[in-house]
Amino acid sequence: MSSAAPHVTGQDHFGPDHLWSVDEHLEDILATVRPLEPIELHLLDAQGCVLVEDITVPVSLPPFDNSSMDGYAVRVADVAGASEEFPAALEVVGDVAAGQAELLHVGPGQAARIMTGAPLPPGAETVVPVEWTDGGLGEGPVRGMLARSLGPEGATGHVQVYRPAEARAHVRAKGSDVRAGDRALEAGTVLGPPQISLLAAIGRGTVRVRPRPRVVVLSTGSELVQPDTELGTGQIYDSNSFALTAAARDAGAIAYRVGAVADDAETLRSTIEDQLVRADLVVTTGGVSVGAYDVVKEALSYVGDEDEPGSGIDFRKLAMQPGKPQGFGSIGPDHTPLLALPGNPVSSYVSFELFVRPAIRTLMGLRDVHPPTTRATLTADKALTSPKGRRQFLRGTYADGKVTPVGGAGSHLVAALAHADALIAVPEDTVSVEPGTEVEVVLLG
Repeated sequence: MSSAAPHVTGQDHFGPDHLWSVDEHLEDILATVRPLEPIELHLLDAQGCVLVEDITVPVSLPPFDNSSMDGYAVRVADVAGASEEFPAALEVVGDVAAGQAELLHVGPGQAARIMTGAPLPPGAETVVPVEWTDGGLGEGPVRGMLARSLGPEGATGHVQVYRPAEARAHVRAKGSDVRAGDRALEAGTVLGPPQISLLAAIGRGTVRVRPRPRVVVLSTGSELVQPDTELGTGQIYDSNSFALTAAARDAGAIAYRVGAVADDAETLRSTIEDQLVRADLVVTTGGVSVGAYDVVKEALSYVGDEDEPGSGIDFRKLAMQPGKPQGFGSIGPDHTPLLALPGNPVSSYVSFELFVRPAIRTLMGLRDVHPPTTRATLTADKALTSPKGRRQFLRGTYADGKVTPVGGAGSHLVAALAHADALIAVPEDTVSVEPGTEVEVVLLG
């Protein structure tokens, strides 16, 4: 379950009519949400999780000198001056294969056929690639070795070497990757495929990490129906829950989508309470404005009771567009954080990027949880307008230090959002932005 601390609603330090800034709302969320408690997980289960401990290398990689080529392990002096006209003829004393326990000894005038990854045998000083030899066939340079099952005689007899090799050529030295005692990975590292590969290579089967947070997403509205069903009069497809569930997964969470809940406060609250058993964070969309059917406010605007001290959701107005109505707090015996987002599709998604994604990253224990931003030059046909006193977020496409608006400012324009990869952030005190102006850009995803 979530390890978030009990939430003290914003009404304790701001009045009920306070117009919250974007920064104040995010700061309140990040001050409340706490990283999840660490657990021990098997490597593949730990993918996408954050390490909570430094990992020290117990054994050097590679653990022994080994060949980087298929060829012959030889002594340097025995191939000095070798050429196609005057090849060095060596006695083949056997094979050295990867994983072989008993190693041959290579003496003067001898060679051992060696495979990639096999240990360099005692007495050998270098490796000659098979392409520099006749492969023991006596018919000039070869391109490769026959499989042992097809040519077992290749492990005996003689081989002609057509080129010299320097000492330790084509040899991977013991510890050339990492040495025993080195720090392989540091706490705070996100475990992706390369990191999991390294952990397995040094013999770690489990690691201590913060688990991926479990996020429950549900949308509200009696007008919402499931995709692949026929629309009735006044109905629309439920897109928000799909968008937010996908966004939560993209942020690194294990996300569960709950079917749309009708506009009934008791049903909504019951549904949320039923979901708490699998939630480290709950995200709702819709029902947070000032309408008569905004059931999220009706269902969750309570201070808590004797069984749930400290719980409660604070519904606020933010000085932003889109996304003015927001709700945040905690619910249930474990004080599970809940973010209530607006119902308009663009408002919902913008709110996710600004507030929910940072909350997920905080639960994961990541060091940098804030949305990535950059500066870019605005390219547009005309000036952008923005309401005074509101921080506006317009959809845009970003490339090569330039950002171009996509679609209009309407919070229902899903098609425009689908083509955007950035948000153009217009400050509260700016009402017009001319083309060519440098603007702040929030990068999506």
